[in-house]
Amino acid sequence: DLDECAASPCKDHQYCLNTDGSFSCKACDASCVGCTGEGSEKCKTCAPGYMKEDEKCADIDECNLPEKVCTKENQDCVNTSGSYKCVCSEGFEDKDGTCVQT
Repeated sequence: DLDECAASPCKDHQYCLNTDGSFSCKACDASCVGCTGEGSEKCKTCAPGYMKEDEKCADIDECNLPEKVCTKENQDCVNTSGSYKCVCSEGFEDKDGTCVQT
């Protein structure tokens, strides 16, 4: 079997998987920018919103950072994978970018 992966035939956001007589390109984990294999522990570097933790790229919980990311009144932070979103608190709704009581 010729290892086609030695020639790095895959795109930057993929890793090469050598198979018998061939190869396939597999997508890197969402937490990676470039990777050498499957999973968040095989990242070359971590994607924005992720940081290296115990040899893996782990999600940064922006909602628990010392500096508040959702600064509008009556607004809560919801952590998402690699990011966050700001939503109006319970009992409030978004009206033209402001959280008003419902």
